[in-house]
Amino acid sequence: MEQRINYMETNREVVKLMSQLEEYKKTTEIDNKLIELIKIRASQINGCAYCLDMHTKDARANGETEQRIYCLNAWRESPFYLEAERAALELTEAVTTISANGVPDDLYERVSLHFDEKQYIDLVTIIITINGWNRLAISSKSIPGHYKPVTEK
Repeated sequence: MEQRINYMETNREVVKLMSQLEEYKKTTEIDNKLIELIKIRASQINGCAYCLDMHTKDARANGETEQRIYCLNAWRESPFYLEAERAALELTEAVTTISANGVPDDLYERVSLHFDEKQYIDLVTIIITINGWNRLAISSKSIPGHYKPVTEK
């Protein structure tokens, strides 16, 4: 496999804008472990190997368990996730595949049991951001395997 384009070098302005969205997550009240689960789940749906490599490494570096990472694709059938995480994962799937069914009112209601309105928009923004990164990585054929995680304090 050969990388098509190195978007990081080809268009630094786009990377800067995307990085600003990425930095926004640090200002939210959304748990970092949940953020990584969201990124992994969206990347699974989109088939982004580059982002899966990155975010599974980041999740482990931030203390996520192997079991929860491995079972994420089957989170509905797995007892390892809290109700708030389940709501956020369901929202991740709905926003990632938004053209299929939109975001139904009953899903919004489930999410709102655990997250306030600002947190809801924060979750959607995090989901939008990883979907954007997925599309950049996939369309440029970014090659996974070289990423080294940086743990946040």
